[in-house]
Amino acid sequence: MTKSIKNLTIAALLVGLGILIPMVMPKIVLGPASYTLGSHVPLFIAMFFSPVMAIAVALGTTLGFFISLPPVIALRAFSHIVFATIGAAYLQKNPQIVKHPVQLQIFNLVIGIIHASCEVLAVFLFAYLGNAAGTSFDRQYFLFLFGFIGLGGLIHSMIDFNIAYVVLAAIEKKVNVPVFAKERALSLAKD
Repeated sequence: MTKSIKNLTIAALLVGLGILIPMVMPKIVLGPASYTLGSHVPLFIAMFFSPVMAIAVALGTTLGFFISLPPVIALRAFSHIVFATIGAAYLQKNPQIVKHPVQLQIFNLVIGIIHASCEVLAVFLFAYLGNAAGTSFDRQYFLFLFGFIGLGGLIHSMIDFNIAYVVLAAIEKKVNVPVFAKERALSLAKD
């Protein structure tokens, strides 16, 4: 019972941060592309706790984007459920990755590719289904879509993942972060 209350509290705090960050942090908005430093950090932190927490934080932070940014950007936030669930499930099964920097960055890259791909798809569907008036699907649009949202989103994702990891590595001894705790248990079992 106490553990579930603690996890609910952590999830609520992460959702609160996820709503607050897009409102207060400096951002660059170029049409459906937006970059807010740290905006994915609460979600990445949740991934180190559990898939359920990652989903809850993805849904909660989507609300933050609906409050502060245009609907197409909120739809991009909603697509985070995909990479957050996959990433959290992988971390639960492979906690040893947190002590292997190269493997962790490969994981970061793969999650970033999934993240950016889902956002590209969300923006494309939003425009294609007629919600973006005046959108012409020409070469310029696809360069924008894959350049700003795809590549820009990948870089943004990877930076925010590393910020989240640094924060977690700093607090993991004070706060029981399940992925780090599993990694410690595995290391002790090997010794």
